[in-house]
Amino acid sequence: RYLTVWVGLGILAGVGLGLAVPALFEAVARIEFAHVNLVVAVFIWVMIYPMMIQIDFAAVKDVGKRPRGLVLTLTVNWLIKPFTMAALAVLFFDHVFAPWVDPASASEYIAGMILLGVAPCTAMVFVWSQMTKGDPNYTLVQVSVNDLVMVFAFAPIAAFLLGVTDVTVPWETLLLSVVLYVVLPLVAGVITRQWWLREGQARLARGVAALKPWSVVGLIATVVLLFGFQAQTLVAQPLVIALIAVPLVIQSYGIFLMSYTAARAMKLPHDIAAPACMIGTSNFFELAVAVAISLFGLSSGAALATVVGVLVEVPVMLSLVAIANRTRHWFPASGSA
Repeated sequence: RYLTVWVGLGILAGVGLGLAVPALFEAVARIEFAHVNLVVAVFIWVMIYPMMIQIDFAAVKDVGKRPRGLVLTLTVNWLIKPFTMAALAVLFFDHVFAPWVDPASASEYIAGMILLGVAPCTAMVFVWSQMTKGDPNYTLVQVSVNDLVMVFAFAPIAAFLLGVTDVTVPWETLLLSVVLYVVLPLVAGVITRQWWLREGQARLARGVAALKPWSVVGLIATVVLLFGFQAQTLVAQPLVIALIAVPLVIQSYGIFLMSYTAARAMKLPHDIAAPACMIGTSNFFELAVAVAISLFGLSSGAALATVVGVLVEVPVMLSLVAIANRTRHWFPASGSA
């Protein structure tokens, strides 16, 4: 009920602590492998694990009989979102913000935003799905199919939009993220589910209810860390961050509106429509950051733009979760997808 307030306090706490004890956050930031921060990974794992317990593999096999939600997700993620992000980035930094940003920096900011647009979300989708009471089985399939397409589509689309030919997918980052954020919590969830079901459905329901609050704890802890990591940057370059945030926010709300309108027109049930729209709206920031650093450097404007994407995402996505929950009555409660 008061999640937005808690997240707001988490943002303030993260920035305050990042400024007060920067050495602590620098030490935590170094605990990473293949551009994936392992401490953040633990907190995201805590967020995802309760939802994974709700996945019923007996129902997963039936998702293929309801393909329209998958079609919506794939169309938005790979045929629309990368190109609208590129268009908005060029519009704002080559034209609207041109008086305040030099051309070289503008080009790097555009590149970073394009990388975000070509990297749809993996891990956090499970969190947004749970918050909108999404179908956990369908969400798992949506994320899995999307990750499979990403393996083949990310590099060609990014190379085309960036106008370069040497975009290399950081396989370690991609594979490690999928293992940490999907495979391991899924395996743990399946084992836990089977263990509790031995004692009956009531035991499973009690266990899931007991774990759900930990999803919120994991989310707030992640927010504190992310904003703590970037506290110095937020203070040093507030104007640049605000400028980058403008097209990113417009893109997020625009893609969600487009997806949500299409989902309503397709008469998808809400528990499929909401997660489908969330996937296209949020971003796989580890992948985007890793590619930005490899192509343009750690201190580049492109890397900064991907980081701003991380900072913008949580508040924006929480607002979209609220919108989705308040408009549940626009969609059928169940039906074919």
